[in-house]
Amino acid sequence: MELSVPRPQRYHAILSYTGLILLLAGLVVLTPLMALAAWPGEWVHSPAFLLPGLALCGAGAWLWRGFRPRATVSLTLQEGGVVVLLSWVLACLVSAVPFMAVSRLSFTQAVFESVSGWTTTGLSVVDVTRAPRVILLWRSIMQLAGGAGLAILMLAALAGPLGSGLYAAERSEQLVPHVRRSAGLVMGIYSGYALVGVLAYWLAGMTPFDAVNHSFAAVSTGGFATHPESIGYWDSPAIEGITIFLMVLGNLNFLTAYVLVRGKLRTVCRNGEVRLMGVLIPVCSVLLFALVCRGLCPTLGKSVRVAIFETVTALTTTGFSTVTYANWAPLGILVLIVLMLIGGGACSTAGGIKQYRVYLLFKTLVWEVRRAFLPRTAVVEHYVWQGERKDFISDQRVRQVATFVFFYLTTYVVGAGVLAACGCGLKESLFEFASALGTVGLSVGVTAPDAPSLVLWTETFGMFLGRLEFFIIFTAVIKLARDASGALRAR
Repeated sequence: MELSVPRPQRYHAILSYTGLILLLAGLVVLTPLMALAAWPGEWVHSPAFLLPGLALCGAGAWLWRGFRPRATVSLTLQEGGVVVLLSWVLACLVSAVPFMAVSRLSFTQAVFESVSGWTTTGLSVVDVTRAPRVILLWRSIMQLAGGAGLAILMLAALAGPLGSGLYAAERSEQLVPHVRRSAGLVMGIYSGYALVGVLAYWLAGMTPFDAVNHSFAAVSTGGFATHPESIGYWDSPAIEGITIFLMVLGNLNFLTAYVLVRGKLRTVCRNGEVRLMGVLIPVCSVLLFALVCRGLCPTLGKSVRVAIFETVTALTTTGFSTVTYANWAPLGILVLIVLMLIGGGACSTAGGIKQYRVYLLFKTLVWEVRRAFLPRTAVVEHYVWQGERKDFISDQRVRQVATFVFFYLTTYVVGAGVLAACGCGLKESLFEFASALGTVGLSVGVTAPDAPSLVLWTETFGMFLGRLEFFIIFTAVIKLARDASGALRAR
């Protein structure tokens, strides 16, 4: 979109593209209805999906057609952020309707569950032992769609080459130069993960229903489960192994996954995120084994399984679990908190600060130490590997990463403080908000149907910030405020 285009026309394009995403979100709301043929007794719940789904489709179609620009308009990053922010807020609000209508959740609880689903967090206030199957499937579908990103779904399935702004608001990097083809590749890889997961779970002993739900939740690093014990319900090494494999795949940067699919293992292994993960998983697994699992689990094999699984689920921000954390030592809880704060790969379905940023800050420390021993006239180019290319690092990039980490940790401290002010213990507050902000889904019991509304809204805000990341939301809100102020002054 050219900067010379008048502001009203620019907002026509923003509203049109927002409508297109809302139309797709409405179709997502309708998808659980296709499964009701297998559960005739649950047709009574169909209006809870049919009415909000059709309303969202209708509103989206009206915006798309009514404000559609005459020519293809490319979006800037800030304008793409406005589209993503508006569409995500509206989709989350409408998606809360089935929870209120079927599970009888309050508005606060329903919005919390909806945001937890779309942001692929997995914290839940739904009683899965009493929830209808259509509600459990709806939660998993939200996570699958939220992991892909509504904007990515729209670009891959419906839209033409809109420019990089909308894509960048959902994913920081493109796999190939063409935006639509890049989005299509992401969807192809993502769908492949889900299909492989369903088949593997079914062969390992899950029912088809459980296989679909847990595959969707695993590849999206979401973590919603169909049983209160999560993956621990099966107590199966095979199912745990499949889950770890899917969680790691969902955690991978899509650039790295694209290289992996093409068989370039050497390129994958020199990626900084993969190297960091290759260090963190074994080291933290050993720490959890020594600090917690060896003393709590009945056998050596079970201890090893729990240590590895809980490490991977925290680092990949998936949120599945095989045990509860009621009897865990404080140092074990601290390890999980650190892993949840670090999070998964950039340009992936995972949350957290992201492994790329942590790796970059570590490399910056190494570079600064080395610089002290170099001649003053030495000129050195610093880079890290992203996919198949060298990503050269400027001082500006380091400042951006450091600023993001500062905002992230500041938000984390404030959010944990709010939970503590609501009466939660400090350890529990630090753990629970790290889980919410990192879109993880692990819980020590703070998140519950009877939790205070302020606790649920604080976690909801944290999940939303963690999924869309701070700068996208901040730039979108600032742009809306500035444009609104400019329009008022013009009057």
